[in-house]
Amino acid sequence: MAGRTVRIGRWGLALGGGVLWWWGAVRWAFASGAGAWEGMAVAGGWGLSLLPVHCVPKDRAKADERLRLRFEE
Repeated sequence: MAGRTVRIGRWGLALGGGVLWWWGAVRWAFASGAGAWEGMAVAGGWGLSLLPVHCVPKDRAKADERLRLRFEE
């Protein structure tokens, strides 16, 4: 039961963050009164989107590299 609650909480946090990011992006692009808060939301969301691509433990990266090389042969 606790695992389900954590999973729902994570999805809620991700959905809430996505909604805030889209709100900031649309307001920053189209509203004349948009300012620093919207810009920070957009820049922060974009920066977070890069993390999963670049943050991988070294042992996992090495294992993935060995697997990729094995399939290229």
